[in-house]
Amino acid sequence: MAARIDKVVTSGTFSLDGGTWDVDNNVWIIGNDLQVIIIDPAHDVDAIAEAVGDREVMGILLTHGHDDHIRAVAEAQDRFSAPVFLHEADRMLWDAVFPDEAPDDVIEDGDTFEIAGVTLEALHTPGHSPGSVCFLLEDEEGSTPVLFSGDTLFSGGPGATGRSYSDFGTIIASIRERLLTLPAETAVNTGHGDSTTIGAEAPHLDEWIARGH
Repeated sequence: MAARIDKVVTSGTFSLDGGTWDVDNNVWIIGNDLQVIIIDPAHDVDAIAEAVGDREVMGILLTHGHDDHIRAVAEAQDRFSAPVFLHEADRMLWDAVFPDEAPDDVIEDGDTFEIAGVTLEALHTPGHSPGSVCFLLEDEEGSTPVLFSGDTLFSGGPGATGRSYSDFGTIIASIRERLLTLPAETAVNTGHGDSTTIGAEAPHLDEWIARGH
């Protein structure tokens, strides 16, 4: 059974620096008929559980620690009995939501996660937050790579860097050095909004730098 990718869009809020905004988040489920990995189980665990069905959740991977991406993680962990992984550099964001709990394990650059015969490789891409991570899925030879970019790269530019713990120069370096070096056909499945490709975004790097966001 080949790996498949399911998308669930959930709605809630994002809060930081004293402000709160309504957001829709993309939740990504990668696996087969038996086992899956979930990336960023945001907001609505019931909707995510419906998409998972009776499959076993082998892990919950977090692209970063902003509260819209992690606030539902404790409920998801209880529901799915699966370990939670987060980059250590975003621990302060995690602690703001879960001061008395810790993730089960840390994500480090180059870590790999196996599911349904495919591998997800963690790419540390700081900027949106210090511990932001993208996950690169490379299937069998000849297939199109898929990047799960969290809030690092969107259709139309980099993730926001106007709030605490973020830095525009850092996210541009991450995108230039870690993401735009991927094959142009690489699909980019984002944390919010529409998917894109590396080839569609790469020509606009200088525009993003010029506008400053």
